[in-house]
Amino acid sequence: MQQRQLGKAGPHVSAIGLGCWNFAGAYGPTSEKESHETLAAARDLGITLLDTANVYGMGVSETVIGSYLRDNPGHFKLATKAGIRRNPDSGERWFDNSDEHLHSELEASLIRLGVDHVDLFYIHRREATRPIEEVVETLQRFQREGKIGGFGFSEISPASLRLAHAVAPVAAVQSEYSLWTRQPDLGLVQACKELEVAFVAFCPLGRGIFADQAPDPATFGKQDFRRSNPRFVEPNLSRNLAAIAPFKDYARDLGATPASLAIAWLLARGPHVIPIPGTRSASHLTDCVQGAAIELTPAQIAEIEQILPAGFAHGDRYSAAQVIGVETYC
Repeated sequence: MQQRQLGKAGPHVSAIGLGCWNFAGAYGPTSEKESHETLAAARDLGITLLDTANVYGMGVSETVIGSYLRDNPGHFKLATKAGIRRNPDSGERWFDNSDEHLHSELEASLIRLGVDHVDLFYIHRREATRPIEEVVETLQRFQREGKIGGFGFSEISPASLRLAHAVAPVAAVQSEYSLWTRQPDLGLVQACKELEVAFVAFCPLGRGIFADQAPDPATFGKQDFRRSNPRFVEPNLSRNLAAIAPFKDYARDLGATPASLAIAWLLARGPHVIPIPGTRSASHLTDCVQGAAIELTPAQIAEIEQILPAGFAHGDRYSAAQVIGVETYC
């Protein structure tokens, strides 16, 4: 698989990574065995970047990855995150980017993953009242201690990225980005390119909306993130499925699957863009990876964007409860 770089001085990784939120049951029940099979498939497919976080299942995702790595060391570059505090009983969450909290959470992540350092450590959500420059100084100390390689920020604005990058080079920014979530096009993708920062695109398949089989709310479990997500609630869901149907037809006309074409579109946004689809299925992952082999022409990109113009989606990408902590801009 083609390679892309995690920042100007970071390691090269596969152009498509694997998002590991699903290992914690975000989109339905799963098992350690199923997750290990997906990790084995990722390795066989040439994927070298795994993306997780301390709060994915309150440590479940990291623990599952760690148990796989004990028997299969090496190969993968690891990215994890911290900065969100969550009450497991009430579900209440808040943000803490203090040195003390980030240090303790990083140490706990390293134990669960079974490693002595991670290649990329993100601030999961920015604590609005704490200067981002102070947070960068904390992250630089983690680098000096050998606990992390590069550092990054998730769901921040271009302005915040520039403030952080002025203190020390940011390796990566992670935000939701796909054909139906285009806000990063309003400055963040461009700022990352200018500053030579990797843009890691999570939910590149729109939480399953671009899969061959349309998501069925009747199958959503109690913990499924989409149960309360505006784009998957009627009447928005039916409207979105109708809008996406011509795109799926176009993919098949090109001899591709909708998922692989959606990934190919993202890869064409720039050599610094790294999609990280999340799945519990080895076959679905194989479908995603096929996107790296598709080289879209300018005419094909124009056709895709005519079928699915920016802003076509019905409903906000997050509910009011889900959007807390995300920096908005423009």
